[in-house]
Amino acid sequence: MINLKLAINYKKKLNYLIKDLDTKNINKFCKIIKSISKRGNNIFVFGNGGSSSTANHFANDMTKNAKIKTFSFSNDNLITCYSNDYGFKNWIKKTLEHYAKPNDLAIFISASGNSENLVRGVKFCKRKNIASFSLTGFKKKNKLNTFSDNHIWINSLSYNQIEILHHIILLISVDILIGTDNYKTDL
Repeated sequence: MINLKLAINYKKKLNYLIKDLDTKNINKFCKIIKSISKRGNNIFVFGNGGSSSTANHFANDMTKNAKIKTFSFSNDNLITCYSNDYGFKNWIKKTLEHYAKPNDLAIFISASGNSENLVRGVKFCKRKNIASFSLTGFKKKNKLNTFSDNHIWINSLSYNQIEILHHIILLISVDILIGTDNYKTDL
């Protein structure tokens, strides 16, 4: 039997987290993206596991629908090559080293905010004048929030709830940048 009580509580928690979202921070995120794009700089997005899928979805919607080129490097060839040659902890840093330039933007998505490969990536950004923005959860004083120029933090310890909110934030951002939440895609 499905646990209906858990489903009801889960829905309540998600509703609370959505109500707790700081729309000013989401708007700031969108302004940063718009500014980076207008200057002709690149936007990169990174995550591990489910956050990697979220990064891919966001990058596709930004490029296709918002017409803002956004790159996700979540492909098995690059990750396995760079992990083999430089170690998994360094694949994001090395990717940024090879593709990013000053004044680009790197977005880091992590439930814990402490994934070593993402932390090394954001530290690289700081040294190379690459703007950074993180979306995290768990403890507010995590490493990504500490080292990122800006961040949005989800006050939860649930991986799935954090990942759901990250997805919502990123897709809301796409619609904000488009200027509407109801539009046709190219068919």
